[in-house]
Amino acid sequence: MSLKPKLTRFDLSMIVIGLVVGMGIFASPPVVARNTNNIYLYFGAWLIGGIVSLCGSLTFAEIGSRYPTTGGFYKVFSYCFNPPFAFMVNWLLILSNAMSVAAIALIGGDYICPIILPASMQNDLATKIIAVLTVLILYLINLSGIKSGARIQNLLTIFKILLILVLCTAVFMHHTPVPVNEIFKVNQRNCISGFGISLVAVFFTFGGYQQTINFGGDIIDAKANVPKAIIQGILTVLLLYLLINIVYYCVLGINGIQNNRALAATLAGIIFGPVGYKIVSISIYLSVLAFINVNIMSNPRIYYAMAEDRILSSKFKIMNNETQVLVFGLSVFVIVVIVVLFFVDSFQKIVNYVMLFDTIGLSTAAVSIFILRKKTAYLNKSGIYAIKYYPMIPIIFISTYWFVSICIFIESPMAAALAFCTFISGLIVYYISKQLHKPISKK
Repeated sequence: MSLKPKLTRFDLSMIVIGLVVGMGIFASPPVVARNTNNIYLYFGAWLIGGIVSLCGSLTFAEIGSRYPTTGGFYKVFSYCFNPPFAFMVNWLLILSNAMSVAAIALIGGDYICPIILPASMQNDLATKIIAVLTVLILYLINLSGIKSGARIQNLLTIFKILLILVLCTAVFMHHTPVPVNEIFKVNQRNCISGFGISLVAVFFTFGGYQQTINFGGDIIDAKANVPKAIIQGILTVLLLYLLINIVYYCVLGINGIQNNRALAATLAGIIFGPVGYKIVSISIYLSVLAFINVNIMSNPRIYYAMAEDRILSSKFKIMNNETQVLVFGLSVFVIVVIVVLFFVDSFQKIVNYVMLFDTIGLSTAAVSIFILRKKTAYLNKSGIYAIKYYPMIPIIFISTYWFVSICIFIESPMAAALAFCTFISGLIVYYISKQLHKPISKK
């Protein structure tokens, strides 16, 4: 049974914002500040990151419009290149998604643990248990149906937007002027490599929008609504990020950003006083829920697409006819996340690994737009979305991501080696899986 479209443009816009606005905006600014050597490069990194991400969102908007289907991120690769390569790249991205969800669940546990447990019970094990319970609760909610998951997503995403806007009011309650000629304390590297490494954190913070093409089969009037929802969502995120960074700078100064890991809590303390810590801890935990929830909704659809191509077991196509939940795929993703939870030490340690996986996967996925334009030329006059200033927009996105990949290779050779080994292992897994699920011929 095929999926029936149930999600509106608003639902998808909220999914875009939910995918992008995670914990990054509360954790990445100190990393960016430490890797840039003046205020212009700091804000330049965020602005360029937003512009490049907008180019990426426009590219994926056309990809989603030309090829609207469930599990679109895998299907596009398979259609434009070949199934083995499609599997290898998605193998990277699925693992990085699970790692990201697990790491951010741990951060949510770190924030909420002091609120709900006494000091004597606060430890790493308690944090992991809370993270596991968080994932399981959202798993149960999503089992009730994709529309239920979307409703929860809409509420949590609206809450996240309001949280950022409330934190921005700290600028009106802070009366100490920031020094105009503040000196940056920077890592000892040249401007180009430092700027490139700062973009790693920026792109991690802006990433996620590309997963919306996995919902192509769930969106009402997908050809019209997918591109509009992606563009509306990413523009909203860009404005929010620039606004909160201006507030960070005006309230804390650049040195304050560099040396403060709890930026949101600091702003909340200025606004609400002693109770600010508890308020922001609960708020950021809810923000974590939105990020985890949308990934639980999205990733099983990649498994579904792979199962359609007989790369994964047909069990990944098992769907509850009433709720349209991909029960087996949903369960497998949650199990992978929970397993990863017990091996991930911290959010910060895996950012380079996750981003290297993502930069390889996303830049390669974006290349598919050039192939799609040729293969689907017959759609050009059918009213689908088409990028203006093509091919410049996708070229900007692809070349910038390649630049960031090179910077990560130079900065962290171990991350590069792991990415390469994981990529190759995907080919092995592909052929083993293909052989196991090869239909038996009747003689």
